[in-house]
Amino acid sequence: MDFDVTTDERLTTVDVTDQVEAAIPEDCEEGMCTAFVQHTTAALVVQENEPRLRGDLESFLSGLVPDEGHAHDELDGNADSHLRATLLGPSAAVPIADGELALGRWQSIFLVECDGPRTRQVSVTVTS
Repeated sequence: MDFDVTTDERLTTVDVTDQVEAAIPEDCEEGMCTAFVQHTTAALVVQENEPRLRGDLESFLSGLVPDEGHAHDELDGNADSHLRATLLGPSAAVPIADGELALGRWQSIFLVECDGPRTRQVSVTVTS
């Protein structure tokens, strides 16, 4: 199953936990769910859904990778977005237990947009 996520800022986080969980077939009690963002300037992470922490993540990425000064910027001006997404990775894998994502109490799945605003496609695969 695939779903789209539309972002409205250059660097932001979007909680996609519900969309990922909705992809689990009703007859799947146990297995593994993998979500994969099909873009090189976005990422998926498992993290706590707390607004200040989400802001801290965005600030951390901005501070870690400067917006400008990269060779790829001569092509299309978004090297920082590629580098930030590389640090985080394009996928998140979560076990399925009792037909639901077996996330910890404070865990959620986030799309991290590094080059928005854009519409991103996330692909979800379930194995049981």
